[in-house]
Amino acid sequence: MKKTALRSKYKTLRKELKPNEREDLSLLIANSVLKLPIWKYSFFHIFLTIESLKEVLTDPIMSIVSGKDKHIVVSKSDFETQTMSHVLLQDNTVLKLNSWSILEPENGIQISDEQIEVVFIPLVAFDKKGNRVGYGKGFYDGFLKKCSKNTIKIGLSFFDAEILIDDIEPHDIPLNFCVTPNKIYTF
Repeated sequence: MKKTALRSKYKTLRKELKPNEREDLSLLIANSVLKLPIWKYSFFHIFLTIESLKEVLTDPIMSIVSGKDKHIVVSKSDFETQTMSHVLLQDNTVLKLNSWSILEPENGIQISDEQIEVVFIPLVAFDKKGNRVGYGKGFYDGFLKKCSKNTIKIGLSFFDAEILIDDIEPHDIPLNFCVTPNKIYTF
């Protein structure tokens, strides 16, 4: 299936999830994250959930990462350049909704792409080879290209893998893992 069709299919499936179902599935995903071989690392980039898109709730994952005394890094998007900058999330970091209704840090200590060791990636769908379908703007592909080649890329999805995404492009960066409520996929 092509990316456009997959975006449509999975956005619809996400909209059909009831709020309590989404919370339960997000907790299952967070509990599975504990089983990943990532806990020797220090800098974890975590996306802040976009409620309007019914994304996986990342608060439980942030609680786990924080409880393990790891650094949480969140991003700020520049829609003119289609790039992201990254900030260390601390108690005094101010988060505000931008014009796209995305929660972002207003201030904080800048963290370079190269410092980030683990990235939790929002996605719409993924396949059994670790390819992913995002929202089509290329923010994460651009960001991941600047990270170390050893950075671990983890997708989070309410749904299982598709067999194959038909229109993968050379600039698309695959995942190392994808965590669903029922399974951890390793690529």
